[in-house]
Amino acid sequence: MKELRELAEEMIEEGLQRAILSNPIKAEEGSKVKITPVLLKDGLRFQETLYRGTQVFHRNCTKEELTERLTAYVRDNFRQAELVSDACTATVLVSKKGKITIKKKRREEAKKPEGTEGANCNGQAVPGHNRVKKYILEEGYPIDFLVGLGVQTKDGQIVKSKYDKFRQINRYLEFIGDIVKKLPTDRPVRIIDFGCGKAYLTFAMYYYLHVVKGYELSVTGLDLKEDVIDFCNMLAEKFHYENLHFEKGDIGTYEGAESVDMVVTLHACDTATDYALYKAVKWGAQVIMAVPCCQHEMNRQIACPELSKILKYGIIKERMAALMTDAVRANLLEEMGYETQILEFIDMEHTPKNLLIRAVKRNGGRPRSGIRPRNGIRPKGAICGTTDFLHAKITLQRLLEEETAD
Repeated sequence: MKELRELAEEMIEEGLQRAILSNPIKAEEGSKVKITPVLLKDGLRFQETLYRGTQVFHRNCTKEELTERLTAYVRDNFRQAELVSDACTATVLVSKKGKITIKKKRREEAKKPEGTEGANCNGQAVPGHNRVKKYILEEGYPIDFLVGLGVQTKDGQIVKSKYDKFRQINRYLEFIGDIVKKLPTDRPVRIIDFGCGKAYLTFAMYYYLHVVKGYELSVTGLDLKEDVIDFCNMLAEKFHYENLHFEKGDIGTYEGAESVDMVVTLHACDTATDYALYKAVKWGAQVIMAVPCCQHEMNRQIACPELSKILKYGIIKERMAALMTDAVRANLLEEMGYETQILEFIDMEHTPKNLLIRAVKRNGGRPRSGIRPRNGIRPKGAICGTTDFLHAKITLQRLLEEETAD
């Protein structure tokens, strides 16, 4: 433990900004500890926040006490620690046999956080209790998966051609941050990412929820391209993301889970989004996040005399059909017990496929008034009158109706 103790002392002396301990040895002793500096009346202290089930415990300690506590946490309680100081970042990994691996990188610039007050042990600014919003993933702080996927250089700078991707990742994590409290804390969170592709956002989600927030996870990324799956599994193993796995498979025929807490599907083409949403509903997923793509199905069907003067223009019909498809999907989710929003994912200038459907299950999954569930499925609500008017029925609607008819 000598090397670990020396690391803790060095990080504290260089202005520790935060430490996050996760991957507990015994879950009942706590799922995560987060440590941040805070300026109190009697001087600088380090506030520990211990998460145990649905409970949160706080205690403050001096910088002298913190070295011992960090060492003890890694020795006795947690298999992973992420430490960030003004000068460097460090990752500590503990194998099941007790072998400790330390990876440390120097930061090119020491940045003072905006809106801070007080000073740390080196006279540098530290946050008080009134915190300000910051980027979830900071530029200048190298993160293993961002480097591995070519978004960052080894010193943490953003590759110029990947800056839009970096912004997209942060925006995505903001959406997850809004609903993170809806996820269970007393057991591993089961997540499936349908159509994960190269998995920029899958890795980001795993890093944010597990490393930053301390959730225990079981994440599966699904895609049809075998070479992409092999590449992503290689990166997950390289970064010691033990509970992140990628599989080759089709969304419509996937049967690899009996229950799932969160379903993600980003840019799944046309009806693939419908199959993903349908499976999420059947599993009773607490959270659903979908960025639909290539909504052709309604465009092929729509035949509404009342709108014929508007829909006679091909590009207008295409865009209206895409928007109406996502509106129907959102309404169907609401009718099945979800609070649903349609949000702008990223700026329209970067891609026209920029709408995100975010659905969170209501308490008890209660349906809208007047909609009676059958086997957890509510296929016929007010939105059916709208689709009848349009003479169009999307795949999600059909799947739900077939489920009820069985």
